[in-house]
Amino acid sequence: MAYDRLTVTLTLVLALGVAGATADDKVGTVRFPTSCSAAVQPDFERAVAMLHSFWFQASTNAFVAVAQQDPGCAIAHWGVAMNLLGNPFAWPPSPKALADGWAAVERAKAAGARMPRERDYVAAIEAFYKDAATVDHRTRALAYRQAMEQLAGRYPEDREATIFYALALNATALPTDKTYADQLKAAGMLEKVFAEQPQHPGVAHYLIHSYDYPPIADKGLTAARRYAAIAPAAPHALHMPSHIFTRRGYWQESVDANRASVSAMSSHFDQLHALDYLTYAYLQMGQDVAAKRVVDQVGELPKLTVEHFVTGFALAAIPSRYALERGRWADAAQLALFGKEFPWGRFPQSEAQLVFARGLGAARAGDPAAARRDADRLGALRDGLAAAKVGYWAEQVDIQRQVVSAWVARAEGRKDEALTLLRTAAEREDATEKHPVTPSQLAPARELLADMLLEANDPAQALREYDAAMRVEPNRFRGLYGAARAAELSGDRTKARTYYSQLVTLGEKADGERPELRQAKVFLGR
Repeated sequence: MAYDRLTVTLTLVLALGVAGATADDKVGTVRFPTSCSAAVQPDFERAVAMLHSFWFQASTNAFVAVAQQDPGCAIAHWGVAMNLLGNPFAWPPSPKALADGWAAVERAKAAGARMPRERDYVAAIEAFYKDAATVDHRTRALAYRQAMEQLAGRYPEDREATIFYALALNATALPTDKTYADQLKAAGMLEKVFAEQPQHPGVAHYLIHSYDYPPIADKGLTAARRYAAIAPAAPHALHMPSHIFTRRGYWQESVDANRASVSAMSSHFDQLHALDYLTYAYLQMGQDVAAKRVVDQVGELPKLTVEHFVTGFALAAIPSRYALERGRWADAAQLALFGKEFPWGRFPQSEAQLVFARGLGAARAGDPAAARRDADRLGALRDGLAAAKVGYWAEQVDIQRQVVSAWVARAEGRKDEALTLLRTAAEREDATEKHPVTPSQLAPARELLADMLLEANDPAQALREYDAAMRVEPNRFRGLYGAARAAELSGDRTKARTYYSQLVTLGEKADGERPELRQAKVFLGR
């Protein structure tokens, strides 16, 4: 597929990708001894390799084929159950996936694994699926994590047990833990395996997740730059490096990764996710025409069949980013939910992204009444998430509500209240981590605080906030411009020149007319 003609799948399904894997496709190397027949062992290990790259349908098909060839291969049903977990960083699975996963566990138990180690793998995944209708998701996820910890301890030479335990550590890590204890523990185990098995797809993949945090993202660059070459046939393996590239502000590398990933998909559920990362990277380089092309093509999608919030998140975020990153507040204020048939009511965290962008746009465009309605809607969405015990997203949506409320106060002349609200929102946002579903907050609260301070004619304080924001979100177009402008207005021409120079470099391949770039060139030409 040509890079300038991105096409989007017509049907997206939860956690199920293209089943088009062939025996010649390169998916990495996995060593997973089993009691299954020697004839199916290579196919089983290949299925595990695809599982490690979240190529769920291709992996499921391979496990099913193994079970058909060797009905006594109980561990193959374990593989099906593992695939039905879907992306653990986008948990919880849908009710149908939970029911189908439990059925796969039952088939594995009925087949009767021949080895105690295989029975332990089945028992571990059973801990996740058991009593899904009555026991909350996190309790079951932690039970699975504990089971994998015990399994890895029981079989210290089994590297797959270590790898899956590391994944469970990452998937259950608390977003409020700024020590990254679980992630670093996982990374420590994975780095040792990576030295032994440099072609293992899961190790590279989960190292990226382990380091997908601003203070430690540099540690993930080696895995990020190797993963796509390890498993080039797996679409998710082509996308994942962009998580680290985004953290470091390496926008062209992120564009290249996501273009390759989208090109490899036809009906893979990750496609819109990759397109969201792609849109974000384009906008940071001032490539607005390229970003608009993605927005338009996403807008032309027919009815979507989905079971998860990830799809809705991208549908809401992509057009929102296009307006917000360009500072087109009036455009943002006119945003409407795409696809009336999409079940927005089931995914309030997805709807909230567009409502937030619309409310922020309305407030900054001078329509506080409309913005207040969106703030009220964010409050209702927050309440729904809290009632559903989706605590992380309830908190994130409430932060968005507070940000919009701050800009409403600013529009109504309550300047001190506005700054207090926005500073509190920034501190709350700093206390948690962004979700892997998104390359960045739609509009980082601390950067917005800097914007407000700049508008309030306090450029020195604004510069301090821009600098703080860029330590978390480096090389952002709006952050660099804001910092340059704040430095210029506060009389620090040396710092202004540094930031304006970085901005011009960032926009070297811009395909639109960003006024910020013109202003930077004028300053540098003096």
